[in-house]
Amino acid sequence: MKYLNAQVILPDALVKELQNYIQGGYIYVPIPREQQKRWGEVSGYREELEQRNRRIKEEYQSGTSMDGLSEKYGLSLYAVRKIIYQK
Repeated sequence: MKYLNAQVILPDALVKELQNYIQGGYIYVPIPREQQKRWGEVSGYREELEQRNRRIKEEYQSGTSMDGLSEKYGLSLYAVRKIIYQK
């Protein structure tokens, strides 16, 4: 995360008001909840995992064993079971 100088981006009156609460420190301004993205949405990793999990379920339904899937995808047997039995 890149830090910005408040004096550069905010009006003087707002900077003076903020200085009543914090001086020389860092303040985090969060994104409004309705604009927040879920984990992995920005990078696309969430979609990659969903596609992998769909392939695992399809291969299992086609007869591939859980042990085989575990070895193929580099996952624990527990993780493969979790993927297969999730709704």
